[in-house]
Amino acid sequence: MGRQAVTAAAPRPGAGVRATARIVAAADGRGGTALPVLDGAGPFALRRLRPYGPGARVALVGAMSAPLGGDRLALTAEVGDGTALTFTTTAATLALPGRTGEPATYDTRIEVGEGATLRWLPEPLISARGSDLRTTTRVDLAPTARLVLREEQILGRAGEEPGRLRSRLTVRRAGRVLLDQELAYGPGVPGWDGGAVLGGHRAAGQLLLVDPAFEARPMASRVLGGGAALLPLAGPAVVVGAVARDGLELRGALDRGLEECAGEYRDGGFWGQEW
Repeated sequence: MGRQAVTAAAPRPGAGVRATARIVAAADGRGGTALPVLDGAGPFALRRLRPYGPGARVALVGAMSAPLGGDRLALTAEVGDGTALTFTTTAATLALPGRTGEPATYDTRIEVGEGATLRWLPEPLISARGSDLRTTTRVDLAPTARLVLREEQILGRAGEEPGRLRSRLTVRRAGRVLLDQELAYGPGVPGWDGGAVLGGHRAAGQLLLVDPAFEARPMASRVLGGGAALLPLAGPAVVVGAVARDGLELRGALDRGLEECAGEYRDGGFWGQEW
């Protein structure tokens, strides 16, 4: 059985929440994946889901409104050698303004071991008016690890202007940088809504796929239509990037990119598994 532990510090009057969470996936000795550590508190309520196969599934359930201005949130995941983990959230993450006037931070650190598979598929992040959020995601992959990582950002709720959002994603494979990008949107960010960035759209996202199979059979870049494109990286990986009018259109564009990959690599176990 995994353990649940409180890891959130008591906030000072007027200060934001400080909270951390940790997921550890390890081989169970029977060809499956166990979750010996599943810790979280404050806005982090981690729940086990029924697995589809030998892999484990974890969902983050929003236990309170977060991130608010001034919050400091951190989530780590360790996916051990030969294991498989799918991570989801039960609802969108909503960034809201806080009382302190300070930005909120949300840091995610992920390690994926040899022969391990990680599907990191959270629901969208919504940047509400007046919010200020800085997110960082860093992923370290072993040479034989496989990854599907989805990021979706919705700029403002229906009929409102967005808050300020700065997001950085860094992915390393065998210690070498595979992808390192930073995006910024909202008030005070020059040109964020111009033709070179969003062009009036209010949803943006990407799907990153890393698989050693791409080394022998690299994919060609292509336009997927509807503001989406598939691009191979300098490594066994492809990224599908898209802009859209709303979250539903964005998810459809990213799903088309996944279908393109699945169509070419259907013989591989990675693509044939239930999502």
